[in-house]
Amino acid sequence: MSTTPLPGIGVQYDLTTREHQHLSVIAHLDGTRTVNVYRSDDPDACAQSLHLTNGETAALIDALMPAHHSPNLLSTTGLGLVAERIELSSTSHWNGRTLGETRMRTETGASLVAVLRRAEAIPSPTPAFRLAGGDTLIVIGTREGVEAAAAILGRE
Repeated sequence: MSTTPLPGIGVQYDLTTREHQHLSVIAHLDGTRTVNVYRSDDPDACAQSLHLTNGETAALIDALMPAHHSPNLLSTTGLGLVAERIELSSTSHWNGRTLGETRMRTETGASLVAVLRRAEAIPSPTPAFRLAGGDTLIVIGTREGVEAAAAILGRE
């Protein structure tokens, strides 16, 4: 998959399937999406274009990959970064341990940028910060990095 910023429009994601079919998704600044499927005999010629509303996009994501669509998703930028809320369970392996012990940033490249604990926000926690069950962790990184961080933090 490749990503191309489209100034004033949004971001275009291009994918060539295993069967050499080319498709693209344009994520418009207004939140809508356009899905384009290209002709196999002329990969520059669009055979079909679908413009989807926010609701239609959410339904399609759920149909294609339910685990990928997350209500915890905060934002995506043209740089390919996402920020996501990750809940630390009360039975988490990391409950009472330090952030540094997780080796999350080293292993995934994703960064914990803030912790929400009860009514308090703790920005930029250090490696010595002690995690607690019930914490909401704000993690930023690539989609893959954030998913890997969620797997580490989900350890029971």
